Amino acid sequence: MFYASLKLLHVLAIVVWIGGMVFAHFFLRPAALQLPPPQRVPLMHAALQRFFAAVLVCIGVVLVTGLWMIGRVAKDSVQAGLSFAMPLDWMIMSVLGLVMMAIFGHIRFALFKRLTRATAAQDWPAGAAALGSIRTGVSVNLALGALIIAAAVLMT
Repeated sequence: MFYASLKLLHVLAIVVWIGGMVFAHFFLRPAALQLPPPQRVPLMHAALQRFFAAVLVCIGVVLVTGLWMIGRVAKDSVQAGLSFAMPLDWMIMSVLGLVMMAIFGHIRFALFKRLTRATAAQDWPAGAAALGSIRTGVSVNLALGALIIAAAVLMT
């Protein structure tokens, strides 16, 4: 039951992260493009600030639950006298998940800082450029997230 609860938390955190990127990329951004830059840039900054705070929590949940589940299966295998070799789909999920986390770190701690400075200075061209860079990072993470989901569904 505990393993199932951790797996549920793991999946829910991923749903929030991936679903938030889909919403921001395909729905919020196109709607916000109808606003002039002095309204669009602060709106996107405020929305992304809230979303990125949630993603930081989600990353923590994904890391803790993922590592615990892998560790638990490895421990159970060893206690049963078996060797543990991480399945390919788990390896794909782990590696790509860590890459996504690194990309998010760049988005949050470098690109979002540029957006924050541009918004505070009311430098709308710089804000738009920062948003464009954030969009590129989000696009890459969406593609990686789709690959992870495909690996999880198709390889099990």
